[in-house]
Amino acid sequence: MQFSSGPDPTDLLTLPWTTPLEDWPKDILVSLPRGISRHIVRFARIGGIVYAIKEIFPALAEREYALLRDLAKKGIPCVTAVGVVSNRVAADGTPLDAALVTKHLRFSLPYRALYSRRIDPDLEPKLLDALAELLVRLHLVGFSWNDCSLSNTLFRRDAGALSAYLVDAETGDMRDVLSKGQRMNDLDIAETNLAGELLDLQMAGLLPDHVDPMETALSVMERYESLWNELTVEQTLPENEWWRIEQRLRRLNELGYDVGQLNINEVDGNPHVLVQTQVVEAGHHRRRLSELTGLKVQENQARRILNDLDNYRSRAVMPETDADENTVAQHWLTDIFEPVIEAVPQQLNEKLEPAEIFHEVLEHRWFLSEAAGVEVSIADAVKSYVANILPTRRDEKAMLDPDLMGIGQIGDFSVDDDGEIAESDDAQWRLDNL
Repeated sequence: MQFSSGPDPTDLLTLPWTTPLEDWPKDILVSLPRGISRHIVRFARIGGIVYAIKEIFPALAEREYALLRDLAKKGIPCVTAVGVVSNRVAADGTPLDAALVTKHLRFSLPYRALYSRRIDPDLEPKLLDALAELLVRLHLVGFSWNDCSLSNTLFRRDAGALSAYLVDAETGDMRDVLSKGQRMNDLDIAETNLAGELLDLQMAGLLPDHVDPMETALSVMERYESLWNELTVEQTLPENEWWRIEQRLRRLNELGYDVGQLNINEVDGNPHVLVQTQVVEAGHHRRRLSELTGLKVQENQARRILNDLDNYRSRAVMPETDADENTVAQHWLTDIFEPVIEAVPQQLNEKLEPAEIFHEVLEHRWFLSEAAGVEVSIADAVKSYVANILPTRRDEKAMLDPDLMGIGQIGDFSVDDDGEIAESDDAQWRLDNL
């Protein structure tokens, strides 16, 4: 067996590899929502980690493993490939297909689960925006998916939006650069698959009456083209208008992308310059937040959290002080972020990931302040959110990871019959001092 990362391989060796996957005993399997697959897929929990295991032809398993590893190295959001189990033989000597092992993406949901528990009236545009961005990012690194669909994608909540992750790469191809024809072929496949999946949702009564499956599927082309042009289009401008370049770079950063270099050339001797941005990687805000605080979150979550950090800095740091950005960020982490997360009762911390909870607390605080006509404290917003909003959320985590927060042990919390929060003394002190 071949493993690239994760726990000691002996943990996975205990699984019944000589048994066909469809016959595995239920006591080692985890029941999780999953998309439609042409292969047999099961989820198994080993050593506190959930793995997705897919039976597939050996050559395809090795190829998909290599593609997922390559995509991860390029910073593409996708599931983590752990290894391939090959040369499997049943007890009676019958050869078995290989097994591709990946880590289950925590707090992720397939599109059917999002529709079945629909809590967002704008689900369709958010899904398609996330899928279009994923497709753009794949094409920028030279990967043609060849089977882009909602079924081959997992979604995670990202500060009210959605982030898309590639799950199935077996049909993909990696090249240095994709031609326009190859990109358009990928889009044609995506439109066809999307239309079929949305029609299935309509037949199941999960699609709102005002949503047209065909028009919605076709709109992914517009979303893709808009983002692709913003990231790659060549820009010609007079040499005395360099401010336009800075303006564009700011727009790219706001979209979450960095620019690796600028290619500048004169055009036919005219006093104009041709500026072609080369976008190398997404995640500008995510990386900045990680550098400042060590938090690992989604891009939109990072943007929202950085806004709160900037607001904290403007209020907490006097003009004459000389506190650097990293010092202020550590104070914000200790004074604001950690107390909010620690205020979540233990029985509720499987609802959403910490960064999404923090985002929702900020949103809830804004609505409370608007309704009250005065600024509501974040401590009061946390109490109201935990008592009235978070309990209504569905669990979106497969299992509880004790070091998920990265901020130490979580105290004991509960919500009493009156909706008030009861915490440990230390947690109460930190909440009172928000």
